Amino acid sequence: MYQAKPNNPTLAALLIGIATAFIAATTLFAKALGTDQFGPVMHPIQIVFGRFLFAFLSFSIAVIILQPQLQRPHFGLHLIRTLGGWAGLVLMFASVAYIPLADATAISFLNPVFGMIFAIPLLGERVGKWRWLAAGIALTGAMILLRPTPTSFQPAALLALGAAFILGFELNIIKKLTQRESPFSILFVNNTIGLCIGGLAVIFVWEPPTVAQWGLMAAIGCAMAVAQTCFVNAMARADASFVAPFSYGTLIFAAIYDVIFYDVVPDFITIIGACVIINGALLLAWREGRRRISLSGEQDL
Repeated sequence: MYQAKPNNPTLAALLIGIATAFIAATTLFAKALGTDQFGPVMHPIQIVFGRFLFAFLSFSIAVIILQPQLQRPHFGLHLIRTLGGWAGLVLMFASVAYIPLADATAISFLNPVFGMIFAIPLLGERVGKWRWLAAGIALTGAMILLRPTPTSFQPAALLALGAAFILGFELNIIKKLTQRESPFSILFVNNTIGLCIGGLAVIFVWEPPTVAQWGLMAAIGCAMAVAQTCFVNAMARADASFVAPFSYGTLIFAAIYDVIFYDVVPDFITIIGACVIINGALLLAWREGRRRISLSGEQDL
């Protein structure tokens, strides 16, 4: 029987901070693979295969060493969740090859907003005016980042928007799974199924990677394994409404990586759009916290 972790907000904040640095690093490595820096341009499907391959190896080693108790998985939910995660990553990794990491990362923060919208039909949740307001603010920020004018529109930004849409759907499946299985079980099964899906898909686009590209794929998989482990353990030690604001540190690390490795300084539009999205997501996180502490009969304003 899975035992809940004791509440520890300080540790949760530290874990989320570590997770954001590694999540941003995965997009940095994916951007390098999506260009010709270390060999021929790699297809995003092949990049995602590498991510699942090395994350699976990381978690398999952890299973051998730690020998955790794994619950019997709900394969239907896991398959749906992993298909969504795989598709979202393919779109996300495709987008970062063409637009700044900070832009793609900011747009990806729409996934909790889309998750809220999907929760209406999937989880039967009621959405009040405050949550719709938060969604509207965040979507406005996305429109700013899309730069919808003939001279500045970035078509690749639509890939990041599509990734956020799909990953928002995945959030609801994860919520269902957390009610049944431990975080480690969810991660291990997710990466196992993801490797199978990625292995089938990559057959059609496979090109022999260079040694450097193998190294970058390994870095993506290991970084994602660390990030996922930190994230789920943070979620287990504090309320989601407390953890959510710290997750936006990913944008800070993405901007820093852009400056260091690509000499790309976030422009005014990126800063404004990112701030609008984050404010919308923070409002949503605040509202979620209020809903959790409200009495069960209180009306959702």
